[in-house]
Amino acid sequence: MNRRTFAQNAAAALIALRAGAALSAAEPADALTSLRTKPLRIGILIYPRMDQIDFTGPFAVLSRLPDSVVHVIARESGPVRDHKGLILTPDKILADAPPLDVLQIPGGPGQEALMEDEAVLSLIRKQNESGRVIFSVCTGALLCGAAGILRGRRATTHWAAFDLLRYFGATPIDSRVVVDGNLVSAAGVTAGIDGALRLASLVRSKQVAQEIQLDIQYAPEPPFDAGNPKRAPRDVVEAVSTRYRPLTDARRLTAQKVGARLGVPALL
Repeated sequence: MNRRTFAQNAAAALIALRAGAALSAAEPADALTSLRTKPLRIGILIYPRMDQIDFTGPFAVLSRLPDSVVHVIARESGPVRDHKGLILTPDKILADAPPLDVLQIPGGPGQEALMEDEAVLSLIRKQNESGRVIFSVCTGALLCGAAGILRGRRATTHWAAFDLLRYFGATPIDSRVVVDGNLVSAAGVTAGIDGALRLASLVRSKQVAQEIQLDIQYAPEPPFDAGNPKRAPRDVVEAVSTRYRPLTDARRLTAQKVGARLGVPALL
């Protein structure tokens, strides 16, 4: 392949990736819009060492949806401590979880311990098989990958785990929110609020989503342009990446193992 052909192919791939991202952000999914006139039962999974804002950010949005109820679900009863020490309390356990119209899967360091937890993975698989909505936030997408529901689908996750999506057969889309059929995925941590508002616009309406956005006064004006590794100062990116490296390396080994189990072709 000569240099000109390589450049043409690279440009075509970039255009396709951007087109996929634009489509995923703009295309309403029937699995979501069909819920607009129905009462909603929403379940949010919590687990030890998750990142609480992956839960509490979207909860601030989803709990305001009209004609809906939100259940906080854990594997077992009792308080759950997030990875920074905040205590959360479920009102349902997995064994007693009712059928859900929307299942939210948060992320955080504790996600790694659930990558072979059949009770959790089975919950995700059953939700997907029913055609009902799955909403992943941050590295909750890796749990969806471990459940085998990302193969052949577009998805996003936290920037430090973004490349790992390929091990599950997914097409990583560099977007804050991605919609693919019944799957809504949000990028890292605070992107869960964006994802929840996007979800609200689909399962209710744009008007409802805007009213919720105003209610919670979600109008970000960050003091620094350092929330994306593409724009943050190089030394900031290196410092944060270094802190993430042990966890990212562990996640990569797990993703490789899961990918092999799922029959996803090995990556070079």
